[in-house]
Amino acid sequence: MKAVVLHEYGGPDKLKYEDVPDPVAGDGQVLVRVAAASVNPIDFKLRSGAMKAFVPLELPTILGRDFSGIVREVGKGVSGFKLGDKVMAVGRGTYAELVVIAAKDLALVPEKLDLVKAAALPLVTLTGEQLIALGTKIQAGQTVLITGALGGVGRSAVWTAKKAGAKVIAGVKKSQVKEAAGLGADQVLALDDAAAMEKLGFVDAVADTVGGKTGQMLLAKVKQGGVYASVVGPPANAAMHPTVKIEAVQSKPDAATVRSMAEDVAAGKLVIPIDRMVPLAEVANAQAAAEKGGIGKILLLA
Repeated sequence: MKAVVLHEYGGPDKLKYEDVPDPVAGDGQVLVRVAAASVNPIDFKLRSGAMKAFVPLELPTILGRDFSGIVREVGKGVSGFKLGDKVMAVGRGTYAELVVIAAKDLALVPEKLDLVKAAALPLVTLTGEQLIALGTKIQAGQTVLITGALGGVGRSAVWTAKKAGAKVIAGVKKSQVKEAAGLGADQVLALDDAAAMEKLGFVDAVADTVGGKTGQMLLAKVKQGGVYASVVGPPANAAMHPTVKIEAVQSKPDAATVRSMAEDVAAGKLVIPIDRMVPLAEVANAQAAAEKGGIGKILLLA
């Protein structure tokens, strides 16, 4: 099969589109012909070596964390899936034409959801849901501020918090306030507007997807006994706020949640924008574009 292989840390040019042996489904596993994989920030952070102190790669390796596709082979002991099923999942090594995945981590793509577009959903929707449900543990009637609310993880967090009955403040840039009005949050806050930040009262929780100085400022806005949950690590000034519980969230595979969030997208209740779709062979350009930032997901067509 064709796959994108990383032989050494570095820039996007280190990603090589080449032939590698086809994987085989073992016991409890499913072999999937990939329709598309999505580009996520973790991909280029791993590629560059920025995270090698925490997540060292065994090179050469195939990057990629989520995908959609069609079942090609079912291993022994697998039930619930058959050849030809349209599926999606959070996995490993998804920048490839074929992927082997544990059946327990695999979800069926909802009928009304486009198979290729489904690849945009698994990692960001799962991370956003878990940031709220496992990180903040927000309850009905409580107030949560979600940073980076227009991103895929942020949108998923906003939707999850609203479903839980919480009051949601969508934190975005000043230039994004108008667009963020369509998120369904109770309030939109420009995090780079000093006057607006000054007026912000205490909140029960912060669900952070951006970190940095913004995260440090918001930590002071969490009430005593509140929660600061983040997918980008604890703020540097965490020790100065001992009464706030810090929760570092790393998403874990959960097929039921992926399916549930995908159903919400299929029903038009949640929108995860897609910026562009490019051939897998053009992954270097795709990662370079993703690193520059933006709202929409980039999909790699395998």
